[in-house]
Amino acid sequence: MQFALLAKRIDQRFFIQAGEGCAEAARAQGDVCRLLGTSGPPHFRKQNQLLEQAFHQKLDGIALSVTQSEWLAEHALKQRGHIPLITFNTDFNPAEQQLRRSHVGFDNLVFGKQLGRLAQRLRPQGGRLCVLTGSLRDTHQQERLHGIRLQLGAIPNHKGTERLRGENGWFEPSRCPLERAETADRALLQLATLLNTNQFDVIVHIGSWPIDQPAMYRQQLGPILTELDRQGTRPVIIIATPDPDAEQSALLDDGLVQAYLGWSSHELGRQSYWILKRLAQGQAVPEKVLIDTFNIYLPQASSNSPAKP
Repeated sequence: MQFALLAKRIDQRFFIQAGEGCAEAARAQGDVCRLLGTSGPPHFRKQNQLLEQAFHQKLDGIALSVTQSEWLAEHALKQRGHIPLITFNTDFNPAEQQLRRSHVGFDNLVFGKQLGRLAQRLRPQGGRLCVLTGSLRDTHQQERLHGIRLQLGAIPNHKGTERLRGENGWFEPSRCPLERAETADRALLQLATLLNTNQFDVIVHIGSWPIDQPAMYRQQLGPILTELDRQGTRPVIIIATPDPDAEQSALLDDGLVQAYLGWSSHELGRQSYWILKRLAQGQAVPEKVLIDTFNIYLPQASSNSPAKP
């Protein structure tokens, strides 16, 4: 059988690893799973075009990481035919979720709460917080931000759209959260700008973009962090990432990042394959498959096995 993961981009480690996980699981069963997508920043029109092309290929199922839910529903998805479609990593918005058979992703509310626990662990007295995100159009980004705020003290019925205003000592200034940090260049520019203001105690990046190019991170942010260290005003930096490689772990060990919260992109790909396979065989599948196992990486533990949340 022939399956495809249609990613937001194919030059990012997260999606490369998800593609590897899907391909490995498929190969073990005599099937094929291909990673499809474009390079560079995600763009919904490019993804729409690729999705239209994929619907005309002889595929037994497609897993889609959604860019812009409503646009895809109004365009490419009208040509879907009978090909089983699921989403992975990023789901459709609620209004369009009937268009997919299942969603495979991370439990992003739990993930956000774990990021919040790391902030509490490293800055127990609270402080001025800024969260950097991709696009808050993405449901998984919204859920992670909501989880952070709930963990830090937002009231339980808080919808995740309101900034923290002193709950348990946590404040989000009006300029935060910062969106659209979806490339290494842009993420580093935003992070450098925040650091240069010298106004934040904790910075949480809910995607891996700042460390996608570790040497660039070290070169651009190292001098700024050294100066803030000298002044005694250096903030805590927490970054969400696929399980870090050696260069990224070195940033942690050298104090350029204080903590990572990692996940297994390979497992996301493997689970996506198994849901697609069951659909192709006419079997029932759950409406959602959520991965809720994450790894905490701290400087003391980064060279050994990761600490568990």
